[in-house]
Amino acid sequence: MATAFSTWHEDHVHFARLLDLLESQVILFNRGERPNYSLMGMIIHYMRTFGDRIHHPREDLAYERLLERDPDMRPVVGRLQQEHRVIATVGETLLERLNEAECDTISSRAALEAAAAMYLVYYRNHLSTEERYVMPRAAQLLTPEDWDAVDTAVPASADPLFGQEVHPRFAILREQIESEARMTSHG
Repeated sequence: MATAFSTWHEDHVHFARLLDLLESQVILFNRGERPNYSLMGMIIHYMRTFGDRIHHPREDLAYERLLERDPDMRPVVGRLQQEHRVIATVGETLLERLNEAECDTISSRAALEAAAAMYLVYYRNHLSTEERYVMPRAAQLLTPEDWDAVDTAVPASADPLFGQEVHPRFAILREQIESEARMTSHG
């Protein structure tokens, strides 16, 4: 059985894969080609529903427990908590721009480019900071009781994309990820 800590890291690995896939589509857009807006929208929808509503609240609780044990982490943790709010807001804006683009009612290429760039930069920096600074301290200081408290407050939820049962809404995205993984392993 996976621990809350290993699930935290595994989520980050999955999020990084999705950010790479999103960036590959943004690159097409920046070249003037037509990216797969539907795929991009599915990525952001997943990140908003699973990342912002399940993963980040669990992290926030783990952060609180960590601060009880190491108050010196407050500046880093405070910034990460603020980034959770920024990522959610920018994700919502990006999703709106993608929905416009998919319907060919894009109001501004620059607005879509800016939202995508901000989302990618913020999210990647956020993941990097957590992996480098917060997770090692959490691994050292948080007890099984702390992780149980996180699980009790925000129960783990089945991952609708990377879990055993893929939600039908994300089936195409899962197929795309698996296809890219096969191409990478053969290339």
